[in-house]
Amino acid sequence: MEILLVPLAVVVLAVLLVLSVRILRQWERGVVLRFGKLEGIREPGFRVIIPWVDRMIRVDMRIVTVVLEPQEVITKDNVTIRVDAVVYFRVQDPVVAVIQVEDYSLATVQIALTTLRSVLGQSDLDEVLAHRDEINTKLRRIIDEQTEKPWGVLVTVAEVKDVLLPEQLQRSMARQAEAERERRAKVIHAQGEFQAAETLALAADVIGQHPIALQLRYLQTLVEMSSERTTTIIPLPLDIFKWVQDLQKKE
Repeated sequence: MEILLVPLAVVVLAVLLVLSVRILRQWERGVVLRFGKLEGIREPGFRVIIPWVDRMIRVDMRIVTVVLEPQEVITKDNVTIRVDAVVYFRVQDPVVAVIQVEDYSLATVQIALTTLRSVLGQSDLDEVLAHRDEINTKLRRIIDEQTEKPWGVLVTVAEVKDVLLPEQLQRSMARQAEAERERRAKVIHAQGEFQAAETLALAADVIGQHPIALQLRYLQTLVEMSSERTTTIIPLPLDIFKWVQDLQKKE
């Protein structure tokens, strides 16, 4: 009988050892409940609990990435858009995350979805498209306020990934962008013409004050025209043009 008790005791001890030993990895923390009451937190490494008395809940302390499902949102200026977002969060206080909320991951995702619809619903379409960074900062702040202290979950990043506009609105915005490009091109062309006219006016003033400058310009023009082999040039003195002008004035 004693011979049978020895193997039985060994088996019992082995079972107790298996039930009492826990290995926590570096990114995990263990929240221990003794008879349903909080007993403490276990750090990573080799840990021992009392079987059938203690219960250890593992909590992952790494950053969790959740891609929120696409949401249809009506903006402040009554435009229906479809947006998707991504949220990065991690457990900051494992005790609060275990005790205060049943499923902190699911709760954080639902808060993020609700906040996303609320923030975008209070923003105009132009603000959503042009000021994405400000909206992302506002999203992260609001979500974090509702999760950090009550649930022990810290939201590190909340960003709108993509905004899908209705097809009709896309065509309208494309026409608007094309009209804006045409307007800028016409303005630039007009500014170029104005600057050219100013330069010509200044050149005319200089030539009017210095007749020799007109003579030099006339000679330069003759040289440029003579470069063409098929062109026959008969140079005339500028005094002839002046004499013709004087006759016209007398008439």
